[in-house]
Amino acid sequence: MPREMSSRERVLTAFARAEPDRVPINYMSNPGIDARLKEHYGLAANDNLALREILGVDFRGSGAPYVGPKLHDDIPDRTVDLWGIRRRYVEHDSGGYWDYCDFPLSDATLDEIEAWPMPSPDDYDYSNVAAQCAAQEEFCVVGGSVGLPDIINSTGMIRTMEQVLVDLLTEDAAGLRYIQRKSATLLEITERTLEAAKGGIHLFQMGEDLGTQIGPLVSLDLFRKVIRPIHQQFVDLAKAYDLPVIIHCCGSSSWAFDDFIEMGIDVVDTLQPEAANMAPAYLKGRYGDRLSFHGCISTAGPVATGSVQDTIDDVRETLDIMMPGGGYAMSPTHQLQDNSLTENVVAMYDTAREHGRY
Repeated sequence: MPREMSSRERVLTAFARAEPDRVPINYMSNPGIDARLKEHYGLAANDNLALREILGVDFRGSGAPYVGPKLHDDIPDRTVDLWGIRRRYVEHDSGGYWDYCDFPLSDATLDEIEAWPMPSPDDYDYSNVAAQCAAQEEFCVVGGSVGLPDIINSTGMIRTMEQVLVDLLTEDAAGLRYIQRKSATLLEITERTLEAAKGGIHLFQMGEDLGTQIGPLVSLDLFRKVIRPIHQQFVDLAKAYDLPVIIHCCGSSSWAFDDFIEMGIDVVDTLQPEAANMAPAYLKGRYGDRLSFHGCISTAGPVATGSVQDTIDDVRETLDIMMPGGGYAMSPTHQLQDNSLTENVVAMYDTAREHGRY
C-alpha cells in the first residue's frame, strides 16, 4: 500500500499518470445542495473548509480580487458583473438559478465594443496571492479558472450564443474584437497572478465548452483557426511557470483531445459520460496514456436521478475504469445541482474515499 500522501502530492502524482495512495477528490456545488450538506454534517452555513475536509477534497484555489472602480450600473432584478454580463433569477422545481439575460452587446458595433468598459489588470490586488498559497501548500492549489479564456460560452453570455457562433464563423470584426480585448486582459491578469504566487500555485485551470451532447459545437477547422491560438497563449504562459494545465470542456469534446495534447494540455475536466464519445472506458482506452482526467460523475446521472445504491454503483464503476495507472481525479462533471439528494452526494464521496484506494 502506498504511503499516505499530502493532497498536493496525490493530485500531482495522479496527473502525472502514476498511481497515488488514493484517487484525488474534488467538489463543486450549487448553494442549495451545499447548504444541505453542511446541515447534514452539523456545520455552520459558512464553514466551507470543514465541509471540504469531511469530503476529502484535495484541491484549493487562489487568485487576486478586483479592487478597482465600479464599471457598470446596477439594474433592478439583475446582477451585473465586471464585464457587464447580466443575470436574472429564475425559479424551478428544486430551487432557482441565475440565468443570463439582456445580452447588451448582441448587436454592438466595433466602436461600441471598443468603448465597452472592461476591468484593467492594474485594478486587481495581487499582494496576498503568495500568502493564500502558502496557507494551503499541503493541498493542490489551483490558479486560473474555467473562465480562461472561455471564448464561446462567456462571449455568448453578453452577445448571445447564436451571435458568437456567427462571429466565429464569419470572423465578424466586432465579435472578434470583444474576444481579443477580453482574452488579452485575462492573460495579463493571469500572468501577474502567477508571478505573485511565487511558485505557490500547482495547477493551472482554463476552460472552453466545445461540445453539445451529441457532437462538436464548432468544427475542428474553426477551433484551430480562431480558438486554439488564443488558448495556446494561456497554455504557454502556464508552461513558463512549469505548471500542468487542466481544461474544463463540456459536452462531446473528445474530438479536440488530440489538439489539446499537441498544445501541452495535461488534464481534461468535466467528461460528461452521457455525451457522444465521452464514456469513461472510451476516454481511458484512447487517451489514457497521454491525458489525465477530472470529472466523469455526471450531475445528470444517478447522483441526481437514482438511489443511494445507484450512486455507489456509478462511482465504483467509474473508479474501476479510470483509476488504473493513475491519471484520474474524482469529481462531479459540473456543480452538483439542487435536485441531487443529500444522501446520494454523501454516498458519492464516501464511496470515492473508500473504494478509491490503490
